[in-house]
Amino acid sequence: MNTLSKMTVLSSLPMLALASCANAEDGESAAAEASSGEMTIAEMGEFERPWAIEFAPGTNMLFITEKEGVLKVMDTATGATATVAGAPEVAFGGQGGFGDVAFLPSETSDSVDGRTIYLSWAEFGKADTRGAVVGKGTLACPTMDNCAVEGLEVIWRQWPKVTGRGHYSHRISFSPDEQYMFVASGDRQKLDPAQDRGSALGKILRLNLDGTPAEGNPWEGESRPISEIWSWGHRNILGMDWDAENRLWDVEHGPAGGDELNLVKREANYGWPTRSYGEHYNGDPITDHSADDGFEKPAIWWTPVIAPGDMQFYKGEMFADWQGDALIAGLSSKAVVRVEIDGETAKEAARYPIEGRVRSLDIADDGSIWIATDEGDVMRLSM
Repeated sequence: MNTLSKMTVLSSLPMLALASCANAEDGESAAAEASSGEMTIAEMGEFERPWAIEFAPGTNMLFITEKEGVLKVMDTATGATATVAGAPEVAFGGQGGFGDVAFLPSETSDSVDGRTIYLSWAEFGKADTRGAVVGKGTLACPTMDNCAVEGLEVIWRQWPKVTGRGHYSHRISFSPDEQYMFVASGDRQKLDPAQDRGSALGKILRLNLDGTPAEGNPWEGESRPISEIWSWGHRNILGMDWDAENRLWDVEHGPAGGDELNLVKREANYGWPTRSYGEHYNGDPITDHSADDGFEKPAIWWTPVIAPGDMQFYKGEMFADWQGDALIAGLSSKAVVRVEIDGETAKEAARYPIEGRVRSLDIADDGSIWIATDEGDVMRLSM
């Protein structure tokens, strides 16, 4: 077990919403709002290329996936860390490697021992191909420094496996009733498969907790992956969460411009790559959405991009005024981006600058916000 230096205060920021670069459908910049008080940003530990962080519900234990294939656990009360044995072999490279970590919210106790754990990662295929997978196992952790994932079994595979090392997405989210698992499946930088229901690429999948297609899906009874699909026409989804009305939202990368926050609806097509508010990296245009194009429109979009890394709706008490707001981890924007939701529309309310590319975030039981950066820092944001 390793004990990292704890509570090194990096900065205390006035709670001011910085000038926003968000563009709503009219393309105009949103104005900033101000809040009272100060936010304290404290460095809690350093890790190697963290990709996802997740508290085991009801505990101070924060689990961290490191992109090269290592699973760590941190006791946030003491700063102690340990490596969790039993992590899978991953196809590391480019955007690929170890992905998400997720727990069932109903499994709460003082201990993580015996918890169900879900993990995602990129795996190798034949002929230099790769694809995302989701695995399910059980934590055997009699003590923190004797912790392992046991019985890890792949329960879902992204199909087809393709060449390249980008846009896996592979975020995991459970429905509020805990009956279903939603998995983000990126377009793997292949574009057109996002509009092909015979491919799992560019989709959000709705599955049972064992990885099988769920009843009530739009194309129930068809062969896989069609029977798994909930929504389609997505690009690279890196955050999913449920609002107070039990509605699923996602945040995804656009190409050169056009990052999106979407309300995810059953059988909805979000238009990629046929429509986008961005353009191709080589400058080739992509037709913007129009009212009559037949595609779902984002609730808000960004040009310049924020490069979203993750998303959570705030449900804590520490930042009481933020209840119900979406908090988005910003990579190139190097910020936590706060978005206010109004029905099916949204507006950016504030940005809180961070020293680093913010990859992942989670909310602790005390309402503090924990973030991980690509540079390796795990930080606590508090009042």
